[in-house]
Amino acid sequence: MGTNMLTESAAPTRTPHLTSCTSTRPPLAPSPVACDTGAQLAERFRQGDEAALVAIYHRHSSCMFTTAMYRLKDPELAAEAVQQAFIQAWQAAASFQTSREMRPWLRTIVRRTAVDTFRRERPHFGHLSLDVVSNGSNPELPVTDPELEKLDTVLEVRSALSRLRPEDRQVIQLTYYHGYTQREISRKLGIAVGTVNNRITRARRHLTVLLRHLDTSA
Repeated sequence: MGTNMLTESAAPTRTPHLTSCTSTRPPLAPSPVACDTGAQLAERFRQGDEAALVAIYHRHSSCMFTTAMYRLKDPELAAEAVQQAFIQAWQAAASFQTSREMRPWLRTIVRRTAVDTFRRERPHFGHLSLDVVSNGSNPELPVTDPELEKLDTVLEVRSALSRLRPEDRQVIQLTYYHGYTQREISRKLGIAVGTVNNRITRARRHLTVLLRHLDTSA
């Protein structure tokens, strides 16, 4: 079973060259276009820029590996599912809509490749079905399940929080994770209540933008 990252592709003219993925940890070296915004990176990816693909791999492979591990419970198979997901994403790059969020799109792909990997490796799991391996509840091999969706949402929220200004993230954490009132936060941080309110409002607006793709009410 090969674990070199993206070393083969059904589309020879779009074969990416990424760092080897022989371990279960994604590489930590910075990507060459790491400073691009999400929209800029997505557009470069859509146009077939391999450097953009490398940057996307650095940004998202860890979360994708977590998603694959949740289903497969095997580091080598999870790494292979991530590899196949990036191959498929690269082959579909030209059709990617840059108005979409990249991470949910990649996770959808890796869920499917995890299912494909499980089906191919089924003999190694004995008589277990994917729902047993992944602690899921549907024996019909669903692409998603409630527990996995919860995990994805937690990871998305954590990622969004990390992108807030430090002072905004602090008041959000004190409010929602520790249950402090605005007046208590004011005393704790030594700032005016109005400042606390402004930071919370600003943080909520930013989070609404960052997490809008999680809204399923539409």
